[in-house]
Amino acid sequence: MTEENVTDDAAAGTESPQFALQRVYLKDLSFETPMGPEAFHRELKPQIAQELATKTNRLDETHFEVVITVTITVKDGNDTVYLIEVHQAGVFLVKGLDKSQMTHAINVLCPATLFPYAREVVDNIVIKGTFPALMLPPVNFEALFAQAVAEAKEKKEQEAESDKKDVTH
Repeated sequence: MTEENVTDDAAAGTESPQFALQRVYLKDLSFETPMGPEAFHRELKPQIAQELATKTNRLDETHFEVVITVTITVKDGNDTVYLIEVHQAGVFLVKGLDKSQMTHAINVLCPATLFPYAREVVDNIVIKGTFPALMLPPVNFEALFAQAVAEAKEKKEQEAESDKKDVTH
């Protein structure tokens, strides 16, 4: 009976879309306290800067390694109190998606899946460095992706406009 229940996708020779997290791991971690014990003996007025980046490596036809890098720099005036950099990685199975769906999955779904792990690492390491907890706010990867797409489109339009001016002169 089950052999007769062939899906339309299988009959048509297409594969159904798949997106699955295969593994999450900490790829790299750095924590520095350049001020040393001086950081604990003065009244700090910390200024916190956060940087976020992603990198993707295609492992094979259906597997991707996505790495988000979170860099936190905490300064007191010109002095760096501490600096933490976390490279949180994951291996994802992604197949059966068209190009735009694939781009969205890699640039939005994968980093959004990994970010909570990176937040936890940052918080734990900062506490182990005996500094007050630093729970990073959530990141809207959908909005970041939409902004990056809009900026790329605008840049392409400006280059096209510039090329038109060069041709007419």
